[in-house]
Amino acid sequence: MNSLKIFDTATRTQREFVPVRPGHASIYLCGATPQAQPHIGHLRSGVAFDILRRWLEAQGLDVAFVRNVTDIDDKILTKAAEHGRPWWEWVSTYEREFTRAYNTLGVLPPSVEPRATGFVTQMVDYMQRLIDAGFAYPAQGSVYFDVAAWVAAEGSDYGHLSGNKVEEMEQGESDTRGKRGPRDFALWKAAKEGEPAWPTPWGAGRPGWHLECSAMSTYYLGAEFDIHCGGLDLQFPHHENEIAQSHAAGDPFANFWMHNHWVTMAGEKMSKSLGNVLSVPKLLEKVRPVELRYYLGSAHYRSVLEYSEPALTEAAAGYRRVEDFVLQFPDLATGEWTPGFAEAMNDDLAVPRALAEIHTTVRAGNKLLAQGNEDKARALAEQVRAMTAVLGFDPVKWADPGADDNAHAALDTLIQAELARRTQARVEKNWAVADEVRDKLAQAGITITDTADGPTWSFARN
Repeated sequence: MNSLKIFDTATRTQREFVPVRPGHASIYLCGATPQAQPHIGHLRSGVAFDILRRWLEAQGLDVAFVRNVTDIDDKILTKAAEHGRPWWEWVSTYEREFTRAYNTLGVLPPSVEPRATGFVTQMVDYMQRLIDAGFAYPAQGSVYFDVAAWVAAEGSDYGHLSGNKVEEMEQGESDTRGKRGPRDFALWKAAKEGEPAWPTPWGAGRPGWHLECSAMSTYYLGAEFDIHCGGLDLQFPHHENEIAQSHAAGDPFANFWMHNHWVTMAGEKMSKSLGNVLSVPKLLEKVRPVELRYYLGSAHYRSVLEYSEPALTEAAAGYRRVEDFVLQFPDLATGEWTPGFAEAMNDDLAVPRALAEIHTTVRAGNKLLAQGNEDKARALAEQVRAMTAVLGFDPVKWADPGADDNAHAALDTLIQAELARRTQARVEKNWAVADEVRDKLAQAGITITDTADGPTWSFARN
């Protein structure tokens, strides 16, 4: 099998993935800034890199997956003040909404989910390292990264991730108190009246946006780790500044940078300011959670996903074709994915090609069923289960999320006993008992299908 190759934003090349530690993979994903209901633009990142994680785990790697929460931010403070609520209550409310959305779409929980406000001590240490190295300075209670000093330093690579020229960069920070240069960015923001603040040697205040991720990622994953992920819009200034402060502090930092593209509507990036937000609960009025997940993961992660209701409907129908095939087989084991599927996934997670392989296998399986060759069709269904599990939409698991293969086998034994009782009752023309068995199973969410080879069962579709 070919090894995984990942497109690295920093080098603009597709490189072979070789983990820092053999047998392990370390991933940091820039998570949510919870200030309002999550929309599918937020969740696309969660799904895309959940697929990455699942594929690495399927290769036998032990994956440490860190996804942070930015729980203190200008927008959070503004929103909370507008609604007359404490900032900590506001952010906690919407953090729970993000967690609910991730869980609803089958995104695996992270290994750890740190919050910025819990890492002030580590940020203070990081700032002190940068000050000692000559690449940061305190000013009027704030601490800034000295871009000019870093650009002039040997080994500086500022601008290489985003491709921006230093002289054209704008940090987008409104508070410029004490800055030596307009392109310097805040590591720590001096306290303003009425705002939450934490003490530091340079004055009370709160974290700058970029510093939190360097502090949290290296705390959990080490000074050098495998992959840093996030949305395309984070390349500058966020990720560019993360690299700068981390390298300036002496940390090798991330070996790969992966960025997912946007969800757009009418060609424009989905955002709250454009007023074109589609929340997860709203979309789940149209399709099931697994169908929404299928849709969000269906495009290549580096491609734009243009939202439209017909596209969502088509994706839901595509998933149901896979589901209808797989759920025809009770007590279905998980097989091995096809070589074509592995080749697609190892090519920078080429999910569209991987999906094509799944649908090709489903069509072949349905053809075998039509020919009466159930054994070979079952073998293909087992392959489909393996492939869909990697993409996070295994129909068997979504039909009964609490069941694993052993539990499914145990359930099958109990149901087969009931089916045998029903068959015997029908032979004896004891229709009352036959109907009793059927109704009892139906109440438990089990559908019986009578075939030429005898009755089969499946989980009822919602």
